[in-house]
Amino acid sequence: MPKLIVDGKEIEVPAEHTLLQACEAAGAEIPRFCFHERLSIAGNCRMCLVEVKGGPPKPVASCAMGVRDLRPGPNGEPPEVFTRTPMVKKAREGVMEFLLINHPLDCPICDQGGECDLQDQAMAYGVDTSRFHENKRAVEDKYIGPLVKTSMNRCIHCTRCVRFTSEVAGVGDLGAIGRGEDMEITTYLEHAMASELQANVIDLCPVGALTSKPYAFKARPWELTKTESVDVMDAVGSAIRIDARGREVMRILPVINDDVNEEWISDKTRFVWDGLKTQRLDRPYVREGGQLRPASWGEAFQRIAAKVKEAAPDRVGAIAGDLAAAEEMFALKLLIDALGSPNLDCRQDGTVLHPELGRASYLFNATIVGIEEADAILMVGSNPRREAPVLNARIRKRWRMAGGLPIAYVGEQMDLTYRAERLGAGTQTLGDLVNGAHGFADVLRKAERPLIIVGQGALSRPDGAAILGLVAKLAQATGAVNDGWNGLSILHTAAARVGGLDLGLVPGEGGLDARAMAEAGALDMLFLLGADEIDVAPGAFVVYQGTHGDRGAHRADVILPGAAYPEKSGLFVNTEGRVQRADRATFPPGDAREDWAILRALSEHLGHRLPFDDLGALRRQLVEAKPLFGAIDEIAPGEPLDLPAVAARAGDTLDVAQLASPVDDFYLTNPIARASAIMAECSALARGNLPLAAE
Repeated sequence: MPKLIVDGKEIEVPAEHTLLQACEAAGAEIPRFCFHERLSIAGNCRMCLVEVKGGPPKPVASCAMGVRDLRPGPNGEPPEVFTRTPMVKKAREGVMEFLLINHPLDCPICDQGGECDLQDQAMAYGVDTSRFHENKRAVEDKYIGPLVKTSMNRCIHCTRCVRFTSEVAGVGDLGAIGRGEDMEITTYLEHAMASELQANVIDLCPVGALTSKPYAFKARPWELTKTESVDVMDAVGSAIRIDARGREVMRILPVINDDVNEEWISDKTRFVWDGLKTQRLDRPYVREGGQLRPASWGEAFQRIAAKVKEAAPDRVGAIAGDLAAAEEMFALKLLIDALGSPNLDCRQDGTVLHPELGRASYLFNATIVGIEEADAILMVGSNPRREAPVLNARIRKRWRMAGGLPIAYVGEQMDLTYRAERLGAGTQTLGDLVNGAHGFADVLRKAERPLIIVGQGALSRPDGAAILGLVAKLAQATGAVNDGWNGLSILHTAAARVGGLDLGLVPGEGGLDARAMAEAGALDMLFLLGADEIDVAPGAFVVYQGTHGDRGAHRADVILPGAAYPEKSGLFVNTEGRVQRADRATFPPGDAREDWAILRALSEHLGHRLPFDDLGALRRQLVEAKPLFGAIDEIAPGEPLDLPAVAARAGDTLDVAQLASPVDDFYLTNPIARASAIMAECSALARGNLPLAAE
C-alpha cells in the first residue's frame, strides 16, 4: 500500500482511497457536506479542501482526489498533505461564506437544530457577519410524499438525496432541474417518492432541507433518551436507536451495522412508532355475554386456570406470534410442556420449516453481508423489496458492484430495483431448473458462489416441503453448497421465526401445528402469544396475550396486555441466525406487563410455577438450554450435511399454482403497523387510493 504523510504523520492506505479517507485514517477531521462513504463522489460542496505539497498552488477537494493520483517528492519521499494550514482554513471559511449567502439562517425554528452538519461546521469555519447584501434566493417547498418534509430554501445542492435514491434505493424519484442558482432538487412533477427506503434521505441531508414530516416540531434531540435496539418489522434485524421522551417513543433512527443494515432502515421501521400509541391494550379483559369487559389480573388468571383445569392436556395448545422475543417463547414452551400438551407452534403462517432438518434448512446461510460475494442469484417465491427492503438494497449493491450480475426469479411478476429475469411462475420452472432443462441452471453451475433465496411464499404452501426439497436438490446440483459457501438461503418475514425454530416451538409427537389448532373443534383451550396473523375458528376458549386490539384480541375470551418491542428487553434471532439483543427504551402503558412476567405469574395459578423470578434468571436458563443464545451478535452456522435430508422431500406432489410473496402490503404486516396512521397513509398511497401528486 502506498505511504502518505498527513500533517506530519506517516500512514499506509489503499491506493483506491480518496484523500479525505486517508486524512481521516491519520486522525485528521475533514469537514464535508456532499461526500458520503456509501454514495458516489460528487465533489459539489468543496468544504473538504486540503493542501497537497508539490501539487497545484491552490486547495484540493480531498473527496475527489485519490491517493493514487499523488506524486512522490523529488527524492521519492511519500507525498504530503496538510489539513490545518492557513491556506486550508481560509479556503474553508470562504466556502462556508458562499454556502451561507442564500441560506435562510432559520436555526431557531429548524427541526434539524441540534443535529445539523451545517450548524456544526459553521461554528468552526463561519463568520458572524456577511459581506453580501443581495436578496436571498427563494425556492418553493416541494411535495415528495407523506414522510419527508421539504424546506428547499435551505438546500445547498449537495445531491446526497439524489444519489441515494438512484444508487441505493434504485428508483429515479429525485433529481435536479435548472442550473446555477436556479437549480432545484425535486421529483419533477412533485410526485410522492415510491421507495420503501425513501426516508433515509432525512439522515443524509446535512442542512435540514429534508426533515421528518411526522416528527416535525415534536421534540428536540436533547430532550430525548436514546436506546439502541433491534428492529422487528421484518426478519433482517436492523440496528436501530429508539428515542423516547418519558413513556412515549418519539422517533426511530438507524444505527450503523455493516454486517446487517449498513446505515439504512425501511420506512416502516422508521415511522411505525405512532402505532405504539394507538389501539393499545392497557388492562386485562374477559368476555362475558359476547362482550369484553375490563378485569383485574387475578380475575383473568382465575378464568384461565378454570378453563385449563376443565381441558385435557391434548386439548390445550399455544401459538407464538411474529414479534415475540426468545425469552417469552422459551417461557411459553416451559409452561405448555408442564401442562403436558404437544400442541405448540411458532409458524402461524403454516411454513414447513422444522428444526429436525437442521439449522441450515431454515437460515439465510449465505449471510446478509455474504450477498456481496454472490456471482449469480436465483429467488424462489420471494419479493425481497416488500419482504426485506434493506436486504433488497444489499442485492442491488452487489448488482451494481458486479456490473451485470445475473439475477433471476421464479414467481409472480415483480418490480425490483435491479434487472432480474423472470424464469417462470410456478413449480414447473423449478423442476426444469433441477433437471437442467432451463438455461439459468447453467448460469448457476458456472458461478463460483451462486445464491438461491427461498421466500415464505414458497414454503407456507401445502406443497412447501416438496418445494424446499426441490430447491435443496437444485442447490446440490449447481454447487451452491460447497466448502466455505452455503448459498441455499431462507428469507424469513417474521422477526421471531428463527428464534422460535431454534427453541423448538413446533408440535411434539402427535401434536397439532398452528393451522390445525386454529380449526373448529381442534382444541378446547388456545393461547395466542401475540399471534395476530391467523384466524381462529369458533369453539376453543382463546387467551390472547399481546399489545394491540387486532385480530387476536377480537377473537379472545381473555386478553392479557403485553409489552411492545421498545417496552421490553429481549433476544431476537434474525434471518441469517444472528442473535441480537433489544434493550427497553420505555415502559408499557397502564397495567400492561412484559410477556415473560405475565407467563410467570400465570404459571402460579395453573399450578406449574416456572423456575425463574426475574429476566436474568430466565435468560440464564435459556442460554443453558440453548447455548447459541449466549453469543450475542454472532451466527451459529447450520450444518450443510443436513441438506440431503431436505432434498429427499422433493418427491412429494407439487401444486402448479403460481408462487407469490406472502407480503401483499408492505406497510401493514403486523399489529403495530396496522395501528399506525402514518403506515395507513403510505399504504393508501401505494395502493393508489390517494393522489400521488400534491394538489
